[in-house]
Amino acid sequence: MLMPKRTKFRKPHRLTYDGHARGNTKINFGEYGLMAKEGNYVSARQIEAARIAMTRFMKRGGKVYINIFPHLARTKKPLETRQGKGKGSVEEWVAVVKEGKIMFEVSGVSEEIAREALRLASHKLPVKCKFVKKEDTNGGDSLES
Repeated sequence: MLMPKRTKFRKPHRLTYDGHARGNTKINFGEYGLMAKEGNYVSARQIEAARIAMTRFMKRGGKVYINIFPHLARTKKPLETRQGKGKGSVEEWVAVVKEGKIMFEVSGVSEEIAREALRLASHKLPVKCKFVKKEDTNGGDSLES
């Protein structure tokens, strides 16, 4: 599972996922992509589940590019614990995804296979997504998740 190499630092504050993405809004590496239509936190487990769903459907035919990385540590205090005594321990690692960000890219397969693979991946993610091609990064068909 994905997580940063160096994790010896103070526990971070929560980052907002409101607004539009500033980077990774165009397809750079592949031919087809999966664009977020809303913002949310995507955990490392969800990224891995989406990657496995895509590669299984493509039968390891094409190449998958993952453009998000879980840098943010999410903390949680144990149940039935009194307040105070510091911040909770790190529970999971998440990526902050904003609206318009290209999360996954696919190359080396036909459009039908890429569309279905990215549709399967979108079901594993907590954000609504749409399928985009390299020619029209701003347009595309909606995939409901």
